[in-house]
Amino acid sequence: MSLPHAILTALLEKPSSGLELARRFDRSIRYFWSATHQQIYRELGRLEEAGLIRALPSAHPARGQKKEYEVLPAGREELAGWVAAGDEPRPIRDPLLLRMRAAAVVGGRGLAEELRRHLALHEAQLAEYADIERRDFPPGLVADEDRLRHLVLRGGIELETFWTRWLREALAEVGTMDLV
Repeated sequence: MSLPHAILTALLEKPSSGLELARRFDRSIRYFWSATHQQIYRELGRLEEAGLIRALPSAHPARGQKKEYEVLPAGREELAGWVAAGDEPRPIRDPLLLRMRAAAVVGGRGLAEELRRHLALHEAQLAEYADIERRDFPPGLVADEDRLRHLVLRGGIELETFWTRWLREALAEVGTMDLV
């Protein structure tokens, strides 16, 4: 996945200014693809230069006025080609797992506290996803777009469910160890 494809997706959902796009990233897309506002603005420039998006003409052009962008046919084709191409799954690179492996050789002082901290973070994220699901995805959704967005959210819920279950198991196991 790449930032240009995330931006094309968001702009196809709704033409937006850079600021609006950055806010939308902060509210939804950040859950599975993060980007700073600076990265988003830089990428908008590249996409426009590549002819994949364009700034919509303003009724009253003024200096410093925010530009609203829309996806051009070439951008839609690029995104459709990317969707069809696919990627290989990425290996997990999580510092907590490496930290646990290191604790096996140097001792695990502070490891239980770190596991509890991670558990609290994952529980909070899981609760946030559950709130979003209750609010935005009532039973009986029929539109394909809504069902696909709900599947993305369900993927996040399942990942957070895994992490909370695994962290509880890890805490129980670590609690039986003599980690100095």
